[in-house]
Amino acid sequence: MSGPPVRLRLEQQANRRLATLLVAIAGADREAFTEFYRATSPRVFGLAVRILRERTAAEEVTQEVYLQVWSLAGRYDEQRASPMGWLIMLTHRRAVDRIRGDRSATDRDTVYGHAQLGRDHDVVEEAASQRIEEQAVRRCLDTLTSRQRETIALAYYGGQTYPEVADVLDIPLGTVKSRIRDGLKRLAACLAGGGEIQ
Repeated sequence: MSGPPVRLRLEQQANRRLATLLVAIAGADREAFTEFYRATSPRVFGLAVRILRERTAAEEVTQEVYLQVWSLAGRYDEQRASPMGWLIMLTHRRAVDRIRGDRSATDRDTVYGHAQLGRDHDVVEEAASQRIEEQAVRRCLDTLTSRQRETIALAYYGGQTYPEVADVLDIPLGTVKSRIRDGLKRLAACLAGGGEIQ
C-alpha cells in the first residue's frame, strides 16, 4: 500500500538532485556534470536508439545532447519541465534533426536520380506537395499548448508508451491521455481547415 507514495517521494528527490546538478553545471562544475551524466545517460541513449534504430548514430546523438547540457544548463527552467523531461526533449530534438538530415541527403540523391531518368516533373510535384503538408503540420502544432506539444512529441516522435511519457514528465497517466487526446483533436481540426490556425 505504501508503494506509490514511496516511489513518488524517490522521484521527487531524484528530480531535486538533478535540478541542483544542473545549477552546478551552469557554473562549469565538472563533477556535477559527471554525476548528472551517470544518472541520466542510460535513458538518453535508450531513447536515441529507439528513435534512430542505429547504435552508432544514437551514441553520437547522446554525445551531442550532453554537449548541449553543458552549454545550456543555465537556461534550464524548473517551472517548465522536470530535469528528465527537459533532457528527453533535447534528445528527441537532436534525434529528429539527425533523421531529417539523413532524409534530406537521401532525398537529394533521389531527386538527382529521378532527374537523370527524365522524371523531373514528378519529383518536383511530390517534393512541393510534401513541403506544403509539412508546413501545415508545423502551423497546426503551433496551435497546441506547450504541454500538449511536449506530451505528443514524446509519444509519437519519441516512440514512448503513455506510461513512459507519464514517468518522464512526472504526471499521472490520465493527464497524459487527456493531453494527447485534446491535442490530437486540435491538430485534426486545424489540418481539416487546411493548416490555418483556428
